[in-house]
Amino acid sequence: MVTYIIRRIIGAVLMLAVVSMVTFAIFFVVPRAAGATADDFAARYVGKSATEETVGNLADRLGFNDPVVVQYGRWVKGIVAGAEYDTGAGVENCPAPCFGYSFISHQPVWNDLLDRLPVTVSLASGAAVIWVLAGVATGVLSALRKGSVFDRAAMGIALAGVSLPVFFTGIVSLVIFSYGMGITAPGGSFTPITENPAEWAYNMILPWITLAFLYAAGYARLTRAGMLETMGEDYIRTARAKGLPERTVITKHGLRAALTPIVTIFGLDFGLLLGGAVLTESTFSLNGVGKFAITAILKNDLPQIMGVTMLTAFFVVAANLIVDLLYAVVDPRVRLA
Repeated sequence: MVTYIIRRIIGAVLMLAVVSMVTFAIFFVVPRAAGATADDFAARYVGKSATEETVGNLADRLGFNDPVVVQYGRWVKGIVAGAEYDTGAGVENCPAPCFGYSFISHQPVWNDLLDRLPVTVSLASGAAVIWVLAGVATGVLSALRKGSVFDRAAMGIALAGVSLPVFFTGIVSLVIFSYGMGITAPGGSFTPITENPAEWAYNMILPWITLAFLYAAGYARLTRAGMLETMGEDYIRTARAKGLPERTVITKHGLRAALTPIVTIFGLDFGLLLGGAVLTESTFSLNGVGKFAITAILKNDLPQIMGVTMLTAFFVVAANLIVDLLYAVVDPRVRLA
């Protein structure tokens, strides 16, 4: 088991290294191959309203005329050990992990991400609990009652949940439950859980349900398919022949075998959401990482865009590492892989 964990951790670190190379190549190598100059890169640091003189000076100070390998090494060193940026008016220190310094907001990108990360983590975590519990439970019941009214209704609702985009269900939910009935918060407000847990839950309950509705639908269909497959296996019939209680047969033998694809998809979904639930945050006016990414793109702030990209990549890799470790618990056979 220890060897399995070590292999997976080493693989995750290598994957992050590869992601950093690909990210840097997308933002710096590919544009350079297409004819972009050092001034073009500097313009993406200071925004659209900077003068040519300002852009030219910044290109020299940031070393955009250096070889690409040197620029990549400087960028990675900043993430690991921190960096210093010459703004012209002085030198700004960017402590590790330094994802860059925004010359538009005049502060390290990591500080901006930390301010918005609690909103995104709250949104993703709360929605994840709802969609896993609701989706898996609905899928199990539908599989056990195949062809019943409940099965047909649940799968019909699941199909609607998969088909309808978040910005549509979010707006409809706001119109009905917030502006119409007045039982949920209208959006745009966030209270940290450490300050007031009740108000935190009240402000987030509608975004949670809206986001969970999309994912729970897919999890219900996936769980139903997995349960229908596993409940027809020979070892299920053997377990029943031994006189095991039906609840034990379903949960310990049937559901456990069907959980492997659920765990895989959950790791990917949750990791991506931690990197920013763009549509949900925009619909409910939540200042999370997703909305921060949109603002950075509109402002043409390259350091902030790259910061969000690397943060999302880290969460996805970390979530997949956790999934690999959970595999060893759900199915001990993967420890030998």
